[in-house]
Amino acid sequence: MEAIQVNGVNLEVQRLPAAAGPYAEPIVFLHEGLGSVAMWRDWPASVCAATGRAGVVYSRRGYGSSDAVPDVRGQGRLRPDYMHDEALRVLPSLLDALAIERPVLLGHSDGGSIALIHASHFPVTACVVMAPHVVVEDVSVRSIEEARTAFEAGPLRERLRRYHADVDGAFWQWNDIWLNPAFRSFDIRPECRRIDVPVLAIQGEDDPYGTLRQIDEIAPTRGPFVRQVLPHCGHSPQRDQPDPTRRAIAEFLAPLP
Repeated sequence: MEAIQVNGVNLEVQRLPAAAGPYAEPIVFLHEGLGSVAMWRDWPASVCAATGRAGVVYSRRGYGSSDAVPDVRGQGRLRPDYMHDEALRVLPSLLDALAIERPVLLGHSDGGSIALIHASHFPVTACVVMAPHVVVEDVSVRSIEEARTAFEAGPLRERLRRYHADVDGAFWQWNDIWLNPAFRSFDIRPECRRIDVPVLAIQGEDDPYGTLRQIDEIAPTRGPFVRQVLPHCGHSPQRDQPDPTRRAIAEFLAPLP
């Protein structure tokens, strides 16, 4: 594990070596709204082994061991365009620091949305998204309200503490912005339709944070699009159905240069 300074902020970064095989652009893993390097556990390494690609896993600011966000519920509060800021300002700077030109982006939930936004503006090799958000649905807001209750009065704070140096900052920067009425207008469908590289979108049938509309409406018009729905799977395919998800990603990436 290492810390890399990006735009004046130290980000926690883990590099995963490639398996034996020809050189290929690495996979950059983009975590969910409450995720971090540690929360991925060993799944990124297993994907890299299955695909023969190197990998980079990092924690966004305020998550894991990356620098905290000062006054996250005041002046440091995230704005409704926080995913665009990550995709268009932070991620390009991190890729420059790592000398990565055309990554494979693999994002989960918020990370999937960030991957789609970045892929619509910058060159990438491919984009793999698991349970992304392209619009805000009522079901998403209800589940995030339930998460607030679980954090304030249930076991969620203690479960998250092992993954974040500042667990309160990590939770509130995500929860407050999603429950901000200004965020209800979040809509990246026009950007998704400009993506001109292969896109694989995976979602569980039982996802409590979004309906299948989230992957149906990615609908890129310029590049190939593969849609996969997993039965008996909730919001986290990498945890609920790790083997089918890993196989789908390996098969998708196999023919790419």
